[in-house]
Amino acid sequence: MILSFDELVPLRQQVAMVDGAFDPLHRGHIEYFRAASELGAPVLCNVASDRYVSTKHRPMLAEDHRAAIVDAIRYISYTYIYQIDTETVLRQLRPKYYVKGSDWKGRLPAEQIAICAEHHIEIVYLDTVLDSSSRILKSYFEQPIQR
Repeated sequence: MILSFDELVPLRQQVAMVDGAFDPLHRGHIEYFRAASELGAPVLCNVASDRYVSTKHRPMLAEDHRAAIVDAIRYISYTYIYQIDTETVLRQLRPKYYVKGSDWKGRLPAEQIAICAEHHIEIVYLDTVLDSSSRILKSYFEQPIQR
């Protein structure tokens, strides 16, 4: 179910929130979603907007397409496309868990940590980093075309 910003409030303290661009979506993301679902709460996936993805690379898939694909994955209960920053989503949603890959340990922005502490959101780091969208894209564009 793809939600609007206002529809996040009724889910406060009930969901595990995962987030990212998911462009391209890969096996590591599926493992991240699966592990988040094992925390025992429905999983809400916070999908990055095209505007955000454009700061890294040209979006391969439009945000509404990425959200629809993510929303169809069995481990995901809710999907939200964030047009604002993650901090605003954390303040609005106040999930039970804020779930990140272990590669974020020691790198999570201080403001996100403070918001989680203020709203009693447990930060959970999962050791599910199997690949990287950035690495996949770099590898793809560096390969010569086979004829």
